[in-house]
Amino acid sequence: MPHPLPDKVYSTAQIRTLDACLIAAGTPGIELMQSAADAVWLAITQRWPNAQRMSVLCGGGNNAGDGYLLALLAKLAGWQVQVFTLADPVTLRGDAATAHRRAQEQGVSMQPWDAQAELFGVIVDALLGTGLRGEVRAEYQQAIKAINAAVGPVVAVDLPSGLDADRGVVLGCAVVAELTVTFIALKLGLLTGVGPDYVGELEFAPLASSVQHAPAAAFERLSLDGWAGTLPPRKKAAHKGHFGHLLLVGGGHGMGGAIMLAAEAAMHSGAGKISVATRAEYVGPLLSRCPELMVHAINDTEQLRPLLEQADAVVIGPGLGRDQWARSLLHAVLTWNGPRVLDADALNLIAEHDVLPRLGEDAVISPHPAEAARLLSSSNDGVQADRPAALQRLVTALGCAVILKGAGSLVASEDATLAAVCSDGNPGMAVGGMGDVLSGLLGALLAQRVPAAKAARYGVLVHALAGDAAAAKGEVGMRASDMFVPIRQYLNQREG
Repeated sequence: MPHPLPDKVYSTAQIRTLDACLIAAGTPGIELMQSAADAVWLAITQRWPNAQRMSVLCGGGNNAGDGYLLALLAKLAGWQVQVFTLADPVTLRGDAATAHRRAQEQGVSMQPWDAQAELFGVIVDALLGTGLRGEVRAEYQQAIKAINAAVGPVVAVDLPSGLDADRGVVLGCAVVAELTVTFIALKLGLLTGVGPDYVGELEFAPLASSVQHAPAAAFERLSLDGWAGTLPPRKKAAHKGHFGHLLLVGGGHGMGGAIMLAAEAAMHSGAGKISVATRAEYVGPLLSRCPELMVHAINDTEQLRPLLEQADAVVIGPGLGRDQWARSLLHAVLTWNGPRVLDADALNLIAEHDVLPRLGEDAVISPHPAEAARLLSSSNDGVQADRPAALQRLVTALGCAVILKGAGSLVASEDATLAAVCSDGNPGMAVGGMGDVLSGLLGALLAQRVPAAKAARYGVLVHALAGDAAAAKGEVGMRASDMFVPIRQYLNQREG
């Protein structure tokens, strides 16, 4: 059985320290290398037991050593194996050289890489490991393109060659794997940015039972473990006031659907009372759809202030727009002192400020990359080129909990020592309204007195898991409203 993915995620520098700690504790490097090869071989034989043929492409580092030992395992099992070398084996050092010698002594077929070579069977990428820093060199790009053009299943050793292990970006070109077996620790680049599109199925092999004096992790991977007390069981004598009064502000002309989705998501997420401040044209449709809501036609901030005075938490942004009505309502919410969620056009309007406001530790923002780019005076590509750095810049600038949405959403705040990454979720969620649903969920958590930093992490996780549950019927054609029922189910789970 594959190992479950761990809850800690490390940088490449930290993984080098972990590796050194394992060796210092008495595990020889060649033994770790053999364990890595064993793990990949097991994963391959479980998925393609009848393949009987393998092509392994090896570079010049420890990643290549894993590849040589894997090729040896396949040959000893009677498979037809060919190894293509992109680095002269005489340049190998240490454990990688030992691995090459063992494979050579057992007669594993090896030859220098040739662009005309035919790749057959299971194709193994053992070219470049976590040490890659600059763009992939031309000869390696040629081999990567050949791997991606081949017919057989592709397996990446530790991570797909050409993928930045820390940022989840492609360094020129990268292997598109069907399966990646990663070792010792999870790397952030496997989980965020474009990383998941290159990783395929991800399997983890620890190689050792524990690491003494391990460095602190860079990120935590969100999972359901440890959230059982976030929304404790409700007492029999409870009333709606115990679960907070949430106010949602939004729904400018032509954008009523966004505030409806956010409000209905909040209903399914446990807020005791929910008010909506919106344009007059949406009062009837909202009450018709959800008679449980208290819906108010708001023309100006004077009408909004009494609602703010009654609220325990506020969500502003879904369908807000950017006209004067939107600006005045945002100003009122920014001057209100309490837990807030700001999303969508609320963020776009804030981005117009000469100096970004300090929102405080009770606030959560949830920008997608384009909104984050506006806040940082950057570009969408600039944000995606280094998502961890963009996340920290937003936390520093705004002083609140930040959710940087996208594949492998990232979460951080000033009052939490460890940022988080979400490995759940799916492409079916890439439809209009999903962000509005997240805003409603977050607002309901804040209304129920969940601290903002905790609500951001828990909300992202529940939203992603609900998306995966909704995708059970297929990713194509998912709707944001499909999320309501599974969100409620996850929030009511008491174990984990």
